[in-house]
Amino acid sequence: MRPRAAAYPLLAVLGWGVMFPVLASALTRVDPLNLTTARYLLASAILVAILLLREGSGALRHGGRTGEIVLLGVVGFAGFNVLTNLALEHAAPQQIALFVATTPLITQLVRWARDGVRPKPLLLALSLVALLGVGLVITRGSLAGLGQFGLGGLMMIGAVLGWGIYTHGASRFGDWSPLRFTTLTALAGTAAMLVTSIGADAVGWQHAPAAADLAAVTPQLAYAVVVGAVIAVLAWNTGVQRLGAANAALFMNLVPVTTFAVQIARGYRPEPIELVGAAITIGALVAANLATRPRIRPSSPPRSTATTDQIAVVDPVAVSAR
Repeated sequence: MRPRAAAYPLLAVLGWGVMFPVLASALTRVDPLNLTTARYLLASAILVAILLLREGSGALRHGGRTGEIVLLGVVGFAGFNVLTNLALEHAAPQQIALFVATTPLITQLVRWARDGVRPKPLLLALSLVALLGVGLVITRGSLAGLGQFGLGGLMMIGAVLGWGIYTHGASRFGDWSPLRFTTLTALAGTAAMLVTSIGADAVGWQHAPAAADLAAVTPQLAYAVVVGAVIAVLAWNTGVQRLGAANAALFMNLVPVTTFAVQIARGYRPEPIELVGAAITIGALVAANLATRPRIRPSSPPRSTATTDQIAVVDPVAVSAR
């Protein structure tokens, strides 16, 4: 694996790993739906501005594919992010982050179920090994630790499944630029979030944040938008182009490890088995990159990842890697 190329997805997953504790702290002042909506209203505005500058207003047209765009935007953007923020109310950030490590595996399984394309055995095996390592990190090596996920875990299962479907659906948009597909699905998902938030506020399920609440979470919101939805996405896109989607996707196993490290910095003290788990995850990642190294050719033009192994990411904006 080329170190410079690997730096891009590494930067992305580090940014996303830090984001779980950041969002958890913001949820003490703003309800999950309203926080998610505010984040993607800002992120979508940035994406639209970039799209207009790069491709012009014509790129905002759906080209007769409105139904697909709306469905994928609602399932991917709205479903993943709303369920994730709701889950953070029921479980610790490092517990929720564990499910992110399942996204490479889930995406391969979705593709297998819908297209009949079997996952590559080596990458599938190493994904499972990496997931095992993350499981040791979070559960401290005890099966009893799995019971602590509860409702938050169920929500994250739904979130990851929705993201797997969204990732697979992106393969039908190979004729669109990644930026265009991402922006239009982001707009659809954000619209769904906005409608849901307004409805939830109206029936009293949650409460519209006061100006003071929004001001209090401005640093967290700024991080989630600028770092999580812009900088990390650009870094991820570059990494996928240079390493290949299947290879880059394995970096997602480092997201929960990063989240765990943040919690340690905040005062949490790990047990030896947790450190062993982190070592297993990193080892599986390195092994996967070494195993696929012969297929990475610097002189070859970036191949489309839309019709090959799909990436699985923690942030829906990052599907622009296609």
